[in-house]
Amino acid sequence: MLEYDEIGPEKVLQVYHPKYGMKGFVVIDNTAFGPGKGGIRMTPTISVEEVQNLSRAMTLKNALAELPFGGAKSGIIADPRKITPKAKMEIVKAFAESLKQLCPSQYVAAPDINMGEKEMQLFAETNGDPKSITGKPASMGGLPHELGSTGYGVFLATKIGAKYAGLDLTNAKIAIEGFGNVGSFVAKFLNEMGATVNAVSDINGTIYNEEGLDYDRLVKVNQEFKTIYKYPDAKKLYDKELFELPVDVIITAAIPDVITSENVEDVKAKLIVQGSNIPIKNHVERRLHERGVWVIPDFVANAGGVISSYVEFIDGTEKQMFELVKEKIEKNTELVLRKAKEQNTYPRHIAREIAMTRIKDQCKKCGKL
Repeated sequence: MLEYDEIGPEKVLQVYHPKYGMKGFVVIDNTAFGPGKGGIRMTPTISVEEVQNLSRAMTLKNALAELPFGGAKSGIIADPRKITPKAKMEIVKAFAESLKQLCPSQYVAAPDINMGEKEMQLFAETNGDPKSITGKPASMGGLPHELGSTGYGVFLATKIGAKYAGLDLTNAKIAIEGFGNVGSFVAKFLNEMGATVNAVSDINGTIYNEEGLDYDRLVKVNQEFKTIYKYPDAKKLYDKELFELPVDVIITAAIPDVITSENVEDVKAKLIVQGSNIPIKNHVERRLHERGVWVIPDFVANAGGVISSYVEFIDGTEKQMFELVKEKIEKNTELVLRKAKEQNTYPRHIAREIAMTRIKDQCKKCGKL
């Protein structure tokens, strides 16, 4: 069931192409600051409700990062593991054709789960406008997320969060949920600063070593076997057991709703950084706050990807992208955590309050409120 409030969603579009079996939808949540910005997610279970929640997260994320974008998101119902690469590209092309009237005037798309730069190139070519999407190949002027912009931002947020949690990252025990485009880069940047990751998970399960995992070996195993679960010299656990491990920091970087009412009391970490979208529901975050755990919200910590998208949108460079990610992530993480400490409340409440105030003020200026 869709929910509406004073700022959105402005548009909900469902699309279908019978020849290619393409079923999908777009939710444009709010365009007060500019066209809605948000990725295309392809999964067999994607729902319009999930897309709406993600589109609102993008509205808040862009407002907090002070980017000239609104919030949007889209989803395609398909399982890439059960269709051929050709069929997948036909679906993407049909989806792009259905959105020509929206992109880029009202919606600027991007890659998300199961979507990469090849799909973004096809989307842009089908749409006829390179500004319709970001995350394109470098040959098209893109700044692909494979550069690690989101992971870099999550790493920066983790550094600031560690200060508030009273942790020295170089001596802390760290767990990363997911080793994809976000989690792998977080591990890379942590390794470069001298920190050790003790646990990592993927779709096959969790690996854990109390003394730490060797980053270079972890990357090699993942490249060779397409999973970190084959890593030797580590305990093999179920994926959800990661959240119960005796670690100081948990970084989420994969699927939604991983810390719940069922396992929240088992969390031992002092700091949780949300590199993934919607990994913890609000009432669970409040409970973590009551237990003294610092939680950096998704739309604060993982904004590096959309900041990178903005730099690509204005034809900026890789160097400019990393500089802007650093500037904005550090500034906003510090702002949110400082105010949360001053007001003795959980960080999401503060971050949402700041973002919603900016959005409502802009809505009034442009006559949407």
